[in-house]
Amino acid sequence: MLFTGRLTANAELKAVKGDKTVINFTVAINQKWKNKAGEKQEKTAFVDCAYWRNSGVAEYLTKGAVVEISGWMEAQAYQSKKDGLKGRLVCTCDTIKLFSLVAKAEPKAEPATAPYTTGAGADDDLPF
Repeated sequence: MLFTGRLTANAELKAVKGDKTVINFTVAINQKWKNKAGEKQEKTAFVDCAYWRNSGVAEYLTKGAVVEISGWMEAQAYQSKKDGLKGRLVCTCDTIKLFSLVAKAEPKAEPATAPYTTGAGADDDLPF
């Protein structure tokens, strides 16, 4: 299975048995079409995903990032507090391709007290 969509939230990195880790995230996939009357229609499917291969990619899987996922669908059972035993489908990913990244907000740097100069006549002890 291969699909492209946007992450609905930042990915969650979890440690599991032993030294294994899994990255869990949800991808929103939009489908657009026109009905018989020519009116535009749209619906969104949300796909839960699990990636077991490279935990280093978790920091790039941020809300709004566009990704292409390939993998297979797998049924999982879980215990709900309200309704008892339930099931869901999860895409176990083989590969993840990042098409766009969403920049993380970083603290603003303090402005420099004096301008730095580079080139001819510049000081040799510049901080960069």
